[in-house]
Amino acid sequence: MAVSFAILAKCADWLVDGAIAIAQRLSVPPMLIGIVLVSMGTTAPELAVSVNAALQGSPEIALGNAVGSVIYDDTIALPLTVLLAPAALHIDARVLRSSALFLISIDVLAYIMAMDGTLTRGEGGILVLGFFSYLYYLFWDRKKRGPQEGTEEDGEEMGWGKILLLFAGGLAGVLISSELIVGSVPVIALEMGVNKAIIGLTIVALGTSIPEIATCIIAARKRQGSLAVGNILGADILNICWIAGASAMANPMTVSPNIINFIFPSMLVVVLTMLGLMRLGHRLEKWKGWVLLALCPLYLYLLFSTGIAKDVIPGTH
Repeated sequence: MAVSFAILAKCADWLVDGAIAIAQRLSVPPMLIGIVLVSMGTTAPELAVSVNAALQGSPEIALGNAVGSVIYDDTIALPLTVLLAPAALHIDARVLRSSALFLISIDVLAYIMAMDGTLTRGEGGILVLGFFSYLYYLFWDRKKRGPQEGTEEDGEEMGWGKILLLFAGGLAGVLISSELIVGSVPVIALEMGVNKAIIGLTIVALGTSIPEIATCIIAARKRQGSLAVGNILGADILNICWIAGASAMANPMTVSPNIINFIFPSMLVVVLTMLGLMRLGHRLEKWKGWVLLALCPLYLYLLFSTGIAKDVIPGTH
């Protein structure tokens, strides 16, 4: 596990450098690169877990992982990024406005679709189509605005070959090392006598969020806060549109209304709080990080005290 964490840190460093260089070469805001490219890569574990769970007839795990990952990204990855960053994270107001409107709309739409306890293939297709529509809007808006200053902090321009090698190699290393960490955690935890419920929660919910957490922290330490924020916003959108949508398309999901009426309102509260704090002054300071971080233990307490955990997390029965 120690070796995997060392590999994770180095590969996340490469991934961020590659993303920064792409933003420079394309003359686009780093926040946009975070939303489109970085988030698509770092959410790959969530996609794999959810689609596999749906195909194996475990829709509660598939949907719980997709929605739960949004909550953990917003209450762990983002606040840790804010708290460990050397300065407050500045938010691109225009990108935030469009992302926030889409994120809220798609979260509410997904909740309405799932409220009857079923997410059909057609409804999953609508969510996936919504994601591609949003991508089209982002690139259309970027083209309309014309070239922008690429990064918060300009650096030496690299060739495309080195850029793609850094980005792809960094992404592959982040995903592989994260998988090794997720595999080693339960072995160590069982030897230490940790409850299986806690292990299940760590593996499924927190484990698949490790790439986002690592990438965001490295980006913040490199003073690329916009890239980190874009990664979180993009991951939130992808978890609902792409991951929950693709899982439903792979196998229609039927989930207890009790689960639906817990995880979706919890997600909406977390997302609205996060977006509200981002909108306030268009910057994220340390105190805002503490507010978001405090939501995580509250969510976990409610998750276990209501008994919902046993239905959405393996090993908690």
